[in-house]
Amino acid sequence: MLDINVAQIFIDLVVLLFSLTIHEFAHAWTADRLGDPTARRLGRVSLNPLVHADPIGTILFPVIAMLSHAPLIGWAKPVPVDGRYLRQPRRDLVLITSAGPASNLLLAVVASLVLAVLPVSPQTLDTVTTTPPLARGLTQLMQLNVLLAVFNMLPIPPLDGGNLLAALLPRSFRSIFNQIRPYGFILLYALVLTDGYRTIVVPPYEFILSWLPTH
Repeated sequence: MLDINVAQIFIDLVVLLFSLTIHEFAHAWTADRLGDPTARRLGRVSLNPLVHADPIGTILFPVIAMLSHAPLIGWAKPVPVDGRYLRQPRRDLVLITSAGPASNLLLAVVASLVLAVLPVSPQTLDTVTTTPPLARGLTQLMQLNVLLAVFNMLPIPPLDGGNLLAALLPRSFRSIFNQIRPYGFILLYALVLTDGYRTIVVPPYEFILSWLPTH
């Protein structure tokens, strides 16, 4: 029989949905500020999670990951960007692409700072305290956002790292690199389900966590 903690799965999904919403909002807001109105016209410059959620990447895949004890990774609908509106397309695409992972790192830092000043009192049988659950939620928020930032910076399309590399490559190499884009999700699944994840993602994830204050 599966050992399923429904409450924990719900909390993890809420934290993931919130983090992905901030991530996509950062992309959309940055693109809008740099002159591309596409995201705003589509209602994506919003903190409403429903406009960013992807049924498979935001709900189905994370639930399967949690039930199978795989790494909790997900994605939302990508924010469309029209380079014709950008004043300096090469530079602006780098800024727009970097905004998502940067927002996740900012969330992780904020969560760690709150944890650092939060007085965590032990849970006892005869007292009711909200501190331990709050601390667990903040810890999950911190860890998940560091993971999302590191994972999204992998140079595999359609992740932000792949889009960033495509924006930086010369035009001739960019067209060659974009040929792997249709197979990006296959590469990501292979990475998550093999030791490649532990080798490539975990070391920088643990390094960043080691620098965040939590007490």
